[in-house]
Amino acid sequence: MRSLTPQIRGRFITFEGTEGAGKSTLIHHLERALRKNGITTVVTREPGGVPVAEKIRELILKNEMTPWTELFLYEAARAEHLQAVIAPALKSGAWVLCDRFTDSTLAYQGHARGLPWKKVETLNAIATAGLEADQVIWLDIDPATGLRMARDPNRFEAEGVEFQTRVRAGFLRAMRRRPRHWIRLEAHSSSAESMAQSLAERLLKKFKVTGRASRRS
Repeated sequence: MRSLTPQIRGRFITFEGTEGAGKSTLIHHLERALRKNGITTVVTREPGGVPVAEKIRELILKNEMTPWTELFLYEAARAEHLQAVIAPALKSGAWVLCDRFTDSTLAYQGHARGLPWKKVETLNAIATAGLEADQVIWLDIDPATGLRMARDPNRFEAEGVEFQTRVRAGFLRAMRRRPRHWIRLEAHSSSAESMAQSLAERLLKKFKVTGRASRRS
């Protein structure tokens, strides 16, 4: 449930996938396509988006830790990110394009790490004040292929194909929670630019935006 309504006026779109799926590239092209249609956009990422959360990101990606520590750090970064970036942007009417959100936590920490799924859902809900994405874009890719294409070395990539395969299974599990809110795309099946254009048209239609509905940019 979008607990921040009725104040929220924008749209919240999140992007998920295993390592090397090409999320950041797709987001870049989608932002351009949406702006051409007059949509105000805010691009951000998790963990990150604000100085405190970026420091937590560096800590998570570069240091070994227990799964529970990892989970709580993600939720702490998320709580700060939500209040400082996501909620204000949505209230202003912007479309927020976020590289990873709660479904990554379910897939990585809940499924791949084996932490209790329901407890991860509960902590996600606390950190987000109940906010969920209007649309989840899942870039699906064979985990082995994704690892070969990954360009941002981190300790999750270092855990190899078996771990990423469990993460992918976690995304499938998460998608079953809210299937109408997910769009599954085959990563690298076409150019990022053409994929983004097609996705923009699909989103504009879904959210009933015609032409240059908003000229703010």
